[in-house]
Amino acid sequence: MSDSTRERMLDAGLSMLLRHGYNDLGIQAVLKETGMPKGSFYHHFASKEDFALQVIDRYMDEVHNGLDGTLGDPSLPPLDRVRKFFEATRDKYRDDGYLGCMLGGLGQELSGVSPVFQEKIEACLSAIGTRIAACMEEAKAAGDLPPHADPVHMANLMLNCWEGAALRSRLWRDPAPLDSMLDFYFSAVVAAPKPPIDASAN
Repeated sequence: MSDSTRERMLDAGLSMLLRHGYNDLGIQAVLKETGMPKGSFYHHFASKEDFALQVIDRYMDEVHNGLDGTLGDPSLPPLDRVRKFFEATRDKYRDDGYLGCMLGGLGQELSGVSPVFQEKIEACLSAIGTRIAACMEEAKAAGDLPPHADPVHMANLMLNCWEGAALRSRLWRDPAPLDSMLDFYFSAVVAAPKPPIDASAN
């Protein structure tokens, strides 16, 4: 069976996992959505779990494409590239009907009951954080962040704030929590003054 069959099922899985989550996603529903026979599913996927893990990989392909297109844009300063990535992600959430982040949704649903998904989702978020941290390292080298800044910590903090805002955005069906989070982060966190020197440490 061709890879196009697998691709069609993965494409269907992207929107279905966003809409329904893992527990409410049935194999039969995927087959109905794609018009594929059951044998096609099990030719490409060992189980529902395997299918969902491959859908996450497909989702991450899209995320990395977005990172490539924004963080790799040499026409913008590094911090503007970071913000542009999150703004593009916000716009995609809107186009998807404010269903939010698949990683965040599945993480909330499955992290307490499935070590497999817990590790998978954490690895995906860590990969995103690593790329954002590298761009923030560029900002630090350019003098756009203070010398004491920790790009890894700042990237992880941003992801944590973003996932919380994405949840509220999904609940409200509104981008306002995402916009407020970005405004706060780039004004209050990125531009935070250097902490005072502790004279007692000398």
